[in-house]
Amino acid sequence: MLKHILLLSVTATVAFAEVHPLTLGQAVQLALKENPDLVLSRLDQQKAESAIRVAKDPFAPKLYAGSGLAKVWGYPTSIEGAAPAIIQTRTDMALYNRAKTYELARVRETARGAEIDTQSKSDQIAYQTATLFLDAQQLDRGKQSLQLEAESLQRVSSAIAVQVEEGRQLPIENKRVAVDLARASQRLTALNGDLDYSEASLAVVLGYPATDRVQPVEAERAAFDVPASEQAATELALQNNKDIRKLESQLQAKGFEVKEAEAARLPVVDVVAQYALLAKSNYENFFTRFQRNNGELGVSIQIPLITGSASKGLASQAQVDILELRTQMAQLRNRIQLDTQKSYQELQKASSAQEVARLDLDYTRDQVSLLLTQLGEGRATQQQVDNARLTEQEKWIALYDAQHAVENARLDVLRQTGTLQAALR
Repeated sequence: MLKHILLLSVTATVAFAEVHPLTLGQAVQLALKENPDLVLSRLDQQKAESAIRVAKDPFAPKLYAGSGLAKVWGYPTSIEGAAPAIIQTRTDMALYNRAKTYELARVRETARGAEIDTQSKSDQIAYQTATLFLDAQQLDRGKQSLQLEAESLQRVSSAIAVQVEEGRQLPIENKRVAVDLARASQRLTALNGDLDYSEASLAVVLGYPATDRVQPVEAERAAFDVPASEQAATELALQNNKDIRKLESQLQAKGFEVKEAEAARLPVVDVVAQYALLAKSNYENFFTRFQRNNGELGVSIQIPLITGSASKGLASQAQVDILELRTQMAQLRNRIQLDTQKSYQELQKASSAQEVARLDLDYTRDQVSLLLTQLGEGRATQQQVDNARLTEQEKWIALYDAQHAVENARLDVLRQTGTLQAALR
């Protein structure tokens, strides 16, 4: 009973799954729009930009108004210390506050760093999408080749069975072909599972449910252009790397943080203004001269005399952070150079392996053509031709693997140089 329930559940899941045929360009474009990790990064960027408005608040004029009712006994007073009024308004705004000015500059730089982080995340998503797409495409090609190989093995198995019955082959040949056919079937089954997982992973990256599948669609596209030399690739990587730009932004922000802490010793000047409409009945018994409309406009100046040790401690912490960021930047530059050099060398290795695989396939195809000619002349057997075709299918699979390795190596070089998204458009 449990098995039937599980079977029905799996069947229902598959039935509701949706297949999305997409080209590489369409997949990358959709991922840059809908990928959940990228959406979260954009939300963090929005929060950082909203923090700028918070930091601007001290320099924006604010207006407060209020009124109230109260019974007065004796001399008129109020809880806030001002004279009781029918209507009272007040405003204040920072006119000179270097600490808040540096805080605003720091928040703006932090927002710029969040924008750079979003750009870096979009590069990562584009690379992840492209590699998953090419993996699924390669698995689909391998599946087609293995299907042809299994069909060829099935024909060989039938021919061997006839020859064994006629006494022209030993019975053990049946077992050998059966093993080859079982091995091909096992590889095809495993590859089908890998292809399904790859298409599901691609769907999740693109923002679809895990039950959906993204099916790669073959489309004409030029080979990914990479820099002409390893040195050019390294220079481009150092120039475009967003992790370096993010560290530079953090360095700028820490510099403003140091200045912000040091500015705690500077005076603070605020613009202040107030208006009050007084009630005559509250004051006529205490003052010989009374004025209902009262206002004031001026500046409030605060001069720190003893600021304590907090500002110095904060400045010292920020300076230590600056030293750490500079060290990280030097380490990052070295790592980028090494990673770019390695990526370029891996591309050269993959290109060389692809050429060898192509030559090997050409040689095997020539052998098949020669055996077909000899078969027509009666100098070769059908079994030899079938075996040669099996070998040809294996060489095709090897060539597809080599081409896939070259494409992945090119993507990695483009990722290192920061030109991946431009190449995928």
